[in-house]
Amino acid sequence: MTPETADRPQMDIEDFDELVRRAPREIRNRLEFLGGRLCIRHGPLDVDEFEELAAAAPETVRLEYINGKVEVKPVPDGNHREIFVWLQEQCMQHRPDLRVYGESGVRTEAYRKGRARTDGAVAPKGHFKGHGEWSASNGILMAVEITSHDRDTNQRDRVDKPVVGYAAVDIPVYLLIDRDNNTVVVYSEPKDGRYQRTTSHPWGTRVDLPEPLGFTLDTEELKDYAD
Repeated sequence: MTPETADRPQMDIEDFDELVRRAPREIRNRLEFLGGRLCIRHGPLDVDEFEELAAAAPETVRLEYINGKVEVKPVPDGNHREIFVWLQEQCMQHRPDLRVYGESGVRTEAYRKGRARTDGAVAPKGHFKGHGEWSASNGILMAVEITSHDRDTNQRDRVDKPVVGYAAVDIPVYLLIDRDNNTVVVYSEPKDGRYQRTTSHPWGTRVDLPEPLGFTLDTEELKDYAD
């Protein structure tokens, strides 16, 4: 990651202004924009306040609630979108009974107090029928994140989500496609809020996904999307 991408702001001022305009009145005056980051005055929001804010946010602003903090998830770029399509194709080839659902809101963390937007959620076809914006984790077989080149990706995708988020609600597998290191990292065997097994694989190798997936990813194509 270059210094320029590492310092990339969470959002731009135009998106912040639009978020403030749309935010519920009781939350609006608590929002600040400092150093390219969305900040909350007078203490953190609770999860109900966060859901109100997220529901009001413009389409260009994707909000998460991770470890008690409101986070802004970057809008995907072209390579990010191509990697997602690659994963969809791989999944359909090996497991036509499953789908990779993009932009899935999931209740995470202990007592379901977190709200994460996965880049992908692998689940049986039809799983999310009738769900609202934030779904329970039950039935999701794998959560997927594709890193973005922003200053918060390390804490968000490599620390908070595997440790605080997805393992805590027993999602069996967390797949991290790491564009900074050109690796695919597989987290599995959740227990006591942590994944007990982690394996890292360079792009171009074959990656075995454990049960309940039980198939192998051919990652050769990912080399085409190295930044």
